Formats: sequence, C-alpha cells, structure tokens
Amino acid sequence: MISLWYASRAAGMLALFLLSATAVLGALTAGRAASDAWPRFAIGALHRNLSLLTLAFLVVHIATAIIDDYAGVAWLDAVVPFVSVYHPFWLGLGAAAFDLLAALLVTSLLRARINPRLWRGVHWAAYACWPLAVAHGLGIGGNDTRSPLGIAAVVACVLAVVIAVLWRAGTTSLDEQQRVR
Repeated sequence: MISLWYASRAAGMLALFLLSATAVLGALTAGRAASDAWPRFAIGALHRNLSLLTLAFLVVHIATAIIDDYAGVAWLDAVVPFVSVYHPFWLGLGAAAFDLLAALLVTSLLRARINPRLWRGVHWAAYACWPLAVAHGLGIGGNDTRSPLGIAAVVACVLAVVIAVLWRAGTTSLDEQQRVR
C-alpha cells in the first residue's frame, strides 16, 4: 500500500501545479490578455482544459489517499471540512478547497443556464480555493514540501499566481481609469 501513498502525494503535487497554472490562465483571461500567438479564445480553452485535468489529478489524489488505509481518510473527510481524525485542520483546508473547486466546476458547466452574476460570484471563489489548496499541501505535505525541491516548486507556484493576479489587478485598474475618462 506504500505505493498508493506515493501516488496520492504525487497526484496532489501535480494537482497543485495544474491548479496554479489554471489560476494564472484565469487571471490572464479575466485581464483580457492576448497576443497573435495566443488569442483570448485559446487562453480560455487552455484554462478550461487545465481545470478539467486538475480535477482528474485531484480525484486520483483523493481516491488514493482514501483507498490507502495508512492515514484513515474517509470519503466524508474529502468533502466535509475539519471532520477527519487525520490532521483535521490541514485536511479540512483541502476539503474546503475541493468543495470550492466543485462549485466552480458545476457553475461553469451550467454557465449558459445560470445568471452571469451568479457564475461570476462563484468564480471569485477561485481566489479562495487556490490558497486553501496551497496551505493544505504545505501543512499536510510532510517531507515532500519541506525538501528543497518541494519548497522551490511551491514557491514557483505562489510566485506565478501572485504575479498573474497582480497583473490582473493592474489591468482592471487601468480599465476603470479609462472608463472614468
């Protein structure tokens, strides 16, 4: 069963990379980034596809953690925050991040049938989902996230998302200034 534990940790780290890339692309899409090589529709499509790939690796991460009996994680622990007996706080952050990601997925699938304000409001939850996932990984990650390579990987993800969000905030500010004129 030790291989399931490693599979869970590897899938979790891949999910973090993909979630970070999704957050970066989401910020770029919302900030209306585009170029000749990467038109907006292509960035949006990549954002959607990376979101689904993130979900796939997240399902592997959760399923392998549950199937492996080492930690005693139950299915309920993956969706109800802070009820696990195994690292309840850190696993609870992961469950909260998963719940937010599930809400993002459901509303995105229903986007054409729901109020655009509702979709946008729920989509703002992505700004809470990502740091919860990062905190979950750092708190429960053990030696993986404390190794030099693990630290470098998490720092790279954090820097990429922070830079993209700051860029988006700057473009939003510029858009508002132009509307005022």
